[in-house]
Amino acid sequence: MDKTGLNNFKLNLQFHAKPNVLEYAKIFMEQLDKQVVAQATSGWMEANAGLVKYNGGDEVKIPIISMDGLGDYDRTNGFVDGSVTLEYETKKLTQDRGRTFQLDRMDVDETNFVATAANVMGEFQRTLVIPEIDAYRYSSIASQAIAKKSAVGGYTADAATILSKLKEDIYTIYDVAGEIPLVITMNMQIAAILENSTELAKQLSVIDFTQGDIKTIVRGIDNNPIIKVPSMRMKTKYVFNDGKTVGQEAGGFKADAAAKNINWIITPRTAPIAVSKTDKIRIFEPDMNQKADAWKLDYRKYHDLWIKDNQFTAMRVNIKEALA
Repeated sequence: MDKTGLNNFKLNLQFHAKPNVLEYAKIFMEQLDKQVVAQATSGWMEANAGLVKYNGGDEVKIPIISMDGLGDYDRTNGFVDGSVTLEYETKKLTQDRGRTFQLDRMDVDETNFVATAANVMGEFQRTLVIPEIDAYRYSSIASQAIAKKSAVGGYTADAATILSKLKEDIYTIYDVAGEIPLVITMNMQIAAILENSTELAKQLSVIDFTQGDIKTIVRGIDNNPIIKVPSMRMKTKYVFNDGKTVGQEAGGFKADAAAKNINWIITPRTAPIAVSKTDKIRIFEPDMNQKADAWKLDYRKYHDLWIKDNQFTAMRVNIKEALA
């Protein structure tokens, strides 16, 4: 969270805060969820969850719409009957992650608890949670695309070929789905090759891109925005530490030894359905905390990503290493 965002975060909490820890927790949850949408490079995917039903816990219901195609119009009998079905498929949020933190009473009194807790939780999400959510989403898309034959491997990017290779993947999608709006998610190191070349940079346009409540300006190609992502979040496979096993106490995530490097991911803007919910924040005052004379904050995050089967023909994941 940048300085302005962090200050707004604290002001929102202070404005709403009441001498009631339940109210503190509610406002924390709302602000932390907004932070993920605004600051995760994959935050734009959450707009596709508009019709997803979430009632708390680890389950969501995703709408599946099916309908009949066109038939011949009959001048005597009129229209041919058709049907449309809206069903909800229940999905599990497989990523159930959490941590607990303690703020010593001597360091944090009741008057500055909200501001201090906002700093702690905002920084925790910015530096540790958001990178993990991004990494999970991109690795999930890549692994699903590999399984669905929508990924290609064996390309090491260079200035001489990158533009033609990128356009080849874009037009492979256009050939199937038409010129639909796409989002290009690109490894930061690959994006540098594009932007550091004077000739290649001339081929890029400037595009307005909206993510949550934030509007930014990004580079693009064929009017498709390019979202640049740190290379450590663009792997095909990760280990998500449990936080308690020997060697995993620090929690977080790391690239799997067998991980491959993703050059870029191209999807229709509406294809990835991402959900991220701060489902549980519990706040215990020092007098209620039986372990220490400290404020205790329990943080729990559910998140996951899905792509409907019929979307994979309109996707392309380009991977540096050859695929098996």
